Amino acid sequence: MAPCTKSGEERAPEPGILAPETSCQSVIGFEARRMGTLPGRKDIPPWVKVPEDLKDPEVLQVQTQLLEAMFGPAGSRIPYIEQVSKVMLELKVLESSGLTEVLVYGSYLYKLRAKWMLQSMAEWHRQRRERGMLKLEDAMKALQLGSWMK
Repeated sequence: MAPCTKSGEERAPEPGILAPETSCQSVIGFEARRMGTLPGRKDIPPWVKVPEDLKDPEVLQVQTQLLEAMFGPAGSRIPYIEQVSKVMLELKVLESSGLTEVLVYGSYLYKLRAKWMLQSMAEWHRQRRERGMLKLEDAMKALQLGSWMK
C-alpha cells in the first residue's frame, strides 16, 4: 500500500483529522498506515510503552458499518476504551472489502484481552443489527396487503 499523501512522501498524521483528498484513509479520525511500521500517533497513551508495546499489534477485522455502534459517533468512545483496556487502538480501512482493521497495541495480556472484548462487541452489534433486519422484514410482510385485494 502506498503512503497516504498526495505527493508520496510519508508525513506524521494529525490525530483526529481525515484528509478527504487521500484515497487510503480510514475512519474515525485515524489515517491508514502501512503494516510493519510503528503507529504515527503523537498522543500515545502513557500506559503504552514505547517502542516495545508498538511492535506487534493484535489485529481484528470488523465490518465498517459496525464501527459507529462500537466506538460512538466520530469515535468518541475510543479514548475511554483505550484507557479502561490499557491499550492503544488504531483503525485502518480495507477499502475493497467493507472491513476495517482494528490494530490493538499494548502489553501482551492487555492487547489480547482488548481484542477479545472488541470481537465480542462486534459480534453482539452484528447480531443485534441482524435481529433488527429480521424484525423489519417480518413487519414489512405483515403490512403487505393479502389476497383480499385481488
